[in-house]
Amino acid sequence: MKNVIYTVVSNERLAENVYKMILSGDTSAVTAPGQFINIKVEPFYLRRPISVFDCEDGRLSIIYKVVGAGTEKMSKMEKGTELDCLSGLGNGFDISVSGENPVVIGGGAGVPPLYYLAKKLIQNGKTVTAVLGFNKADEIFAKEDFEKLGVKTVITTADGSYGIKGFVTDALKNMDYSYFYACGPEPMLKALCDKTKTSGQLSFEERMGCGFGACMGCSCETKYGSKRICRDGPVLVKEEIVWKI
Repeated sequence: MKNVIYTVVSNERLAENVYKMILSGDTSAVTAPGQFINIKVEPFYLRRPISVFDCEDGRLSIIYKVVGAGTEKMSKMEKGTELDCLSGLGNGFDISVSGENPVVIGGGAGVPPLYYLAKKLIQNGKTVTAVLGFNKADEIFAKEDFEKLGVKTVITTADGSYGIKGFVTDALKNMDYSYFYACGPEPMLKALCDKTKTSGQLSFEERMGCGFGACMGCSCETKYGSKRICRDGPVLVKEEIVWKI
């Protein structure tokens, strides 16, 4: 973890209530896909945890959804705005166990961290499929980004307005894959654990107080005891999760 001042390079709307922000600054603390940054947004007390969408030396990008006053203020930030951030938080995904043809699965606001993951998997010679789930067509984002990586990209929409009608689990029914990685709402993650045929890793979305394990506000129970989503996660392995929904 490192405290970094990032500068906004660009901030654009991608879809309904969804924005992409590119930041410049020290990216050395981001060492694995699936990690996040915690952004201080004045005058709010708690920082906003946002997953890393992509990361290169000196430049980092995030995709976030406007869900409250803090992210609403972020959506209005202009080029040159400086942001106080805690960078390189969380444990990230382990790509060493992916096998040859992993699938990355994202639901709505859970899609962004899977892009950087897919990029790293491709760089390691893996054949990657992405399954991205949304409620409706006008909420879709990042499809072209995944395709430019050379990732076969499958879209599902709950209302059937684009791609496969249904949920991400419907797209997996006849798919061959060696391992899965997922991020999204908890009901989606549980459904994946019930229906996937391999082991996998899941990134949990959770309200966080501090973002680095001090406050214990985002603790969850696993088969190996209590873990903090912000520090011991956000990525957990399928077999260790104790579901309470």
